[in-house]
Amino acid sequence: MAEDEPSGALSKPLVFRVDETTPGVVQSVLLERGRNQFDEQEQNVEDWNLYWRTSSFRMSEHSSVKPWQQLNHHPGTTKLTRKDSLAKHLKHMGRMYGTSLYQFTPPTFVMPADYTRFVAEYFQERQTAGAKHSYWICKPAESSRGRGILIFRDFKDFIFDDAYIVQKYISNPLLIGGYKSDLRIYVCVTGFKPLTIYVYQEGLVRFATEKFDLGNLQDDYAHLTNSSINKSGVSYGKIKEGVGHGCKWTLSRFFSYLRSWDVDDLLLWQKIQRVVILTILAIAPSVPFAANCFELFGFDILIDENLKPWLLEVNYSPALTLDCSTDVLVKRKLIHDIIDLIYLHGLRNEGREGSKATHGNSNIHATKRDRGGLDAHDCLPYESLSFTGRTYNEDDSVVEAAVSLCPEAAPASQLEGEVSGQEDFHLSTRETPQSKPKLRRRHTPHKTRMPYGSLVQSHSGKTKTSPPVLSDHGSAPDTRAGNFVLVFPFNEATLGASRNGLNVKRIIRELQKLMNKRHSQ
Repeated sequence: MAEDEPSGALSKPLVFRVDETTPGVVQSVLLERGRNQFDEQEQNVEDWNLYWRTSSFRMSEHSSVKPWQQLNHHPGTTKLTRKDSLAKHLKHMGRMYGTSLYQFTPPTFVMPADYTRFVAEYFQERQTAGAKHSYWICKPAESSRGRGILIFRDFKDFIFDDAYIVQKYISNPLLIGGYKSDLRIYVCVTGFKPLTIYVYQEGLVRFATEKFDLGNLQDDYAHLTNSSINKSGVSYGKIKEGVGHGCKWTLSRFFSYLRSWDVDDLLLWQKIQRVVILTILAIAPSVPFAANCFELFGFDILIDENLKPWLLEVNYSPALTLDCSTDVLVKRKLIHDIIDLIYLHGLRNEGREGSKATHGNSNIHATKRDRGGLDAHDCLPYESLSFTGRTYNEDDSVVEAAVSLCPEAAPASQLEGEVSGQEDFHLSTRETPQSKPKLRRRHTPHKTRMPYGSLVQSHSGKTKTSPPVLSDHGSAPDTRAGNFVLVFPFNEATLGASRNGLNVKRIIRELQKLMNKRHSQ
């Protein structure tokens, strides 16, 4: 046993550490999985395995983390989640690799530095004959939950008093029953060196609770989709055309809705994955190395009436409050799957880094044996995660291989009630909109297209309905933990480009090749 490993650690149960900011659902799920909560009065300062809190960790905390410990934040990731910093990084990437590549964000001005540029843009548009006058949205750089947001068209209504960003307001959102919505996409980065990105296949769709109306820009309930705002609206509990009660759907229900109008949902999902990868690439080279940590991001994506995904912002410590049954369905399983993902990633490191780095995994395995068996994901060999030249079939999955290795295993995520894609589809058809949404059939549906369907995977291998990983293999590898699917690296070239340093130019070239291939098909 290494000198810095506490005596008897292998026999200790897993212990999680929290503070006053840790979401209640995180504590609840960890307790339900048989973990113990750290007690600083009774236990040594190093006797914990996972520390989860809302705020970031100091670099000194990262540098002192032990091999058996995990932190739920990487250092330096607020460069992605602070709105003005995100805008600067994406603009820099556009200059370096082509503005057309980064046209998934609206034109953005950082205040007060870009005030003169914004004024020039605004009045040039006003003076151009026949030009359509834009709407604008002004957001505090560091605020959240829709606080301090202003939407305007007339310059005299533009007011700011601190660090803000001003963007062109997307005035043609895809409407369902006349209501605006956006998507909350959960993304987990398990490492920046090498870069490893997982996208969660389930998520939330957040609706405004009043019908979209450009004639009334002051109505937050019509223009803002933040649930913290809309749950206090008078229409929140009413049955709304096309939407129903409340202000949230699951992501799977939204994609079922799109398929009911013959939309190519897989192409849209691939575009969203591309936005995620390109956005994280903007900060990845500058993130300091830190071992044993992960980061859960909340990407807010708006889909316009032309089915183009727009990145609105990236959230640090995305809200995990359980305000409705949809929250419970999505977020509880999300936490279960993050825990599984951490162990899966740890096993990959186990194959590369030797015994000192695997202390936590040995501890995990010992604890799970005490509970009556390992989770299926914990049986995955590292080789099954590497990008080999093999062809993957629809009936072939890493999870099935793991179950065959450990047939007695019962994934902890089965503690959650599983909702099938068919059930989601029935939900979306119970409240059929009276009028068809403004969708344009721009893509020919694939003849044999795997539907988005249920994003809760059957470990018996019977459910094969989730969209493929963005991949250039003949058929996508099933590299996942629960509903988390690996989207980067997505082929051998990008794996190599992220292994020793980060070759962003090569990665972007591979992304462009892949997307060109998709469009040609």
